[in-house]
Amino acid sequence: MAPKRSKRAFRYLSLMALAVGLLVSGCGQQYVLLHPAGPVAASELGLIYISGAAMLFMVLLVWVLFAIVIVRFRDKPGNKAPYRPLWDHNRKLELFWLALSFIIVIIISVPTVQKTYALDKIPSGTDPIVIDVTSLDYKWLFEYPQQHIATVNYIDIPSGVPVLFELTADSPMNTFWVPQLGGMEYTMPGEVLPLWLEASHPGVYWGRSGQFSGTGFVHMTFNVKAVPMAQFQQWVQNVRQTASPMTLADYHQLLQHNWISPRSYSSYPASTFPNTTHGFTLEGGMYMQMKNMYMNMPSN
Repeated sequence: MAPKRSKRAFRYLSLMALAVGLLVSGCGQQYVLLHPAGPVAASELGLIYISGAAMLFMVLLVWVLFAIVIVRFRDKPGNKAPYRPLWDHNRKLELFWLALSFIIVIIISVPTVQKTYALDKIPSGTDPIVIDVTSLDYKWLFEYPQQHIATVNYIDIPSGVPVLFELTADSPMNTFWVPQLGGMEYTMPGEVLPLWLEASHPGVYWGRSGQFSGTGFVHMTFNVKAVPMAQFQQWVQNVRQTASPMTLADYHQLLQHNWISPRSYSSYPASTFPNTTHGFTLEGGMYMQMKNMYMNMPSN
């Protein structure tokens, strides 16, 4: 029996090691979420570490207590553990678990709230690059209102400069996500939601749709190329001079349910992006608007 048990235990340990290896290696791909390339992603990675450490502590504690119970209360000759068939509860243990759970929640929630509010505003004294993002079926349209150019399924941005993404959708609701630069944000028809990200250094960063929105959503991937400001301005001039303008007919073709290769436009119609944001801003405009509305409502 001993050799069989040893083989079974070795098999279980091998499977666990394989699972951990796949998680760490990403099945041969770089785990980009753990390699932040900007201040927003670096701040959010700290929250992932805090939450992971807290949850790992709880898991290990449960397994240690589980092992103690197995050894202490195992039905075997000579076991001196007390036999209490009418045991119901232990008030001290219940208070301990309640207090420990409360402490874990505090450890996770306090830094999460602090960093969420800190990241709600673009750093003061900076002039961000604005990119209007529209999720389509099944592609991404990026419009640069300051440069008056547009791209499909790829973005160029200057490194070391905040980028304000204004997000909407002309298709089912979707999610815009560049893992190495920061967390994801929704795109919704008829609404404009803000998200600011920044690439600390030049590089090419992988982006994609983070939400199922149809059979072709798997193709909704794009690259974010961060370059020095001078190279970014040169790229803008090159697009203006070499790319063709986007017409309304071109935009209606983009609305079709298909996937297309990356492309550029030297200009685009103003009507392709919503004019109003319904109060959503990076300074909490929507919150203040709703607060004032409720404060002015007559009481019953």
